[in-house]
Amino acid sequence: MTRPTPETLAHSARRARPGAGAAGDPDHAARAGAAPAASRSVPAAADTAAAPVRQSATAQVSGAGSLVRSLEALGVDVVFGIPGGAILPAYDPLYDSTVRHILVRHEQGAGHAATGYAQATGRVGVCIATSGPGATNLVTPIADAYMDSVPVVAITGQVARPSIGTDAFQEADIQGITLPITKHNFLVQTADEIPQVLAEAFHLASTGRPGPVLVDIPKDVLQAPATFSWPPTLDLPGYRPTLHPHGKQIREAARLMTGARRPVLYVGGGVLKAGATEGLRRLAEQTGIPVVTTLMALGAFPDSHRQHLGMPGMHGTVAAVYGLQKADLIVALGARFDDRVTGKLDSFAPDATVVHADIDPAEIGKNRHADVPIVGDARHVIDELIAAVTAEQATHPAVDLADWWTQLDDLRERYPLGFEESADGTLSPQHVIKRLGEIAGPDAIYVAGVGQHQMWASQFISYEKPNTWLNSGGLGTMGYAVPAAMGAKVGRPDTTVWAVDGDGCFQMTNQELATCALEGIPIKIAVINNGNLGMVRQWQTLFYGERYSNTELGTHKHRIPDFVKLAEALGCVGLRCENAADVDKTIEAAMAIDDAPVVIDFVVGKDAMVWPMVAAGTSNDEIMFARGVRPAFDEDDI
Repeated sequence: MTRPTPETLAHSARRARPGAGAAGDPDHAARAGAAPAASRSVPAAADTAAAPVRQSATAQVSGAGSLVRSLEALGVDVVFGIPGGAILPAYDPLYDSTVRHILVRHEQGAGHAATGYAQATGRVGVCIATSGPGATNLVTPIADAYMDSVPVVAITGQVARPSIGTDAFQEADIQGITLPITKHNFLVQTADEIPQVLAEAFHLASTGRPGPVLVDIPKDVLQAPATFSWPPTLDLPGYRPTLHPHGKQIREAARLMTGARRPVLYVGGGVLKAGATEGLRRLAEQTGIPVVTTLMALGAFPDSHRQHLGMPGMHGTVAAVYGLQKADLIVALGARFDDRVTGKLDSFAPDATVVHADIDPAEIGKNRHADVPIVGDARHVIDELIAAVTAEQATHPAVDLADWWTQLDDLRERYPLGFEESADGTLSPQHVIKRLGEIAGPDAIYVAGVGQHQMWASQFISYEKPNTWLNSGGLGTMGYAVPAAMGAKVGRPDTTVWAVDGDGCFQMTNQELATCALEGIPIKIAVINNGNLGMVRQWQTLFYGERYSNTELGTHKHRIPDFVKLAEALGCVGLRCENAADVDKTIEAAMAIDDAPVVIDFVVGKDAMVWPMVAAGTSNDEIMFARGVRPAFDEDDI
């Protein structure tokens, strides 16, 4: 992932395309050729695409003009948003800008689209909303991006400075509201500081541990005259993320890795964000250590690789859960020991020494004590571990892991991921998702909502390449899939993008399909329609005596809504599949359509469950392979 620095920011300026504006408008005057000599010779963005330009640019503009020019200078190609009163001044210079604005149907869609764009491309995603309800509608996607460490900049309008604190129309303290769920946020006080604030926001969002940054701009600041000057000087005292790990800690980790009898590499999303997947593969193959990848790290290590045990955690593979639980050494790379992986924390991996490497020092020791704490960027950590392990192996041959692999291979053979076709003849959701992955292939991007379909998509699609699996892991946001898929397709237009959604999730944000239809964003949606809030129903089956309180949605019994008709009403192609014989040809029909969004209503059985499962609050030792079936672990082998 490209991570801008103060130096690269200085070289990324781009002039806006000259365009028509209102007579007397300072933005129009600058764009029409009245800019000072220093900026007059800068090539237009339309002529140079993303070519670098001169390091200095100055113009007399409004605060709104300065905002748009800053976005252009930062290399932003697209923003997702909805105009409104407080942010409206920014939309006038945006009309003439090289930045593409995609008009969404709900601010939540703008936020998730920015997240999907960022996850698919590694660049900063940008969303825009007005004050009050516009800004508060961004709270959920901001929290989502915060939990999953996604680089997003959210720009919100605010009421004029004299009105702040007076309960003015459409006023909300969005800076205060989002303080706990942003990496940093700004309330801009003057028009002249806008370039510096924007540059700092992008730098903060994309460096260190990535995350969302909010920039709140009062309307009178947007309307005020300003001097746009680029590049700005960043002023971020105390912000110096540690990229390179301490050599002593690396050497100690290497010593432990060559001496362990039951080691596991526990890989989290930080490895993807650092662009460290090639190094991870070299490290794994050099050491022969088994690898598990979390829900946020799928694709960081090929699913088909001999050393990959699969995903750990609540719905992980038996081998992955067992491997962590019985390990004598866990090397955590860009992972955070969250509750869905550890289960009951005090019983997690009781005999393991822990090496924990993360760019965020606050994560190390937060949930599990780290015997060897390593602060650093995952790419640098892995590269230096490779060198240290090579040196260690030259003088101390590594322990033979054959016995460990014998145990793990036995578990993989006895407890593979699988499913049974529905006894009542209804379509199996696992079969649908498995065939989708096989037909669309490993080059497609798969974006999941939250629930059973998310877990099946993580289990039955093979992820061979990085950044091909997007989901809401930390916050678990229903409604994430459709707008995130939209953002991913905008960021990678030549890649096939499939959203795997549930009938519950789909009804939360499907209005963004209208955006896709009108903006020419041909995503594909597989709605796994079981007529219920599936994961909640599964818990009610297992833990609430099959008392199904408020989980039936009516999409089966009443076909309300009819997803095919809904898709067509939103400008998409609607298809339906209700039996196994039609699955392949329906998916292939969707794959053949590349000029419109496609929605497939897969009508599946309501009683399918996600297995394996570790019930919330229980130990990983209590993993269930299927209902009433606990894996048999031979403790004498440990």
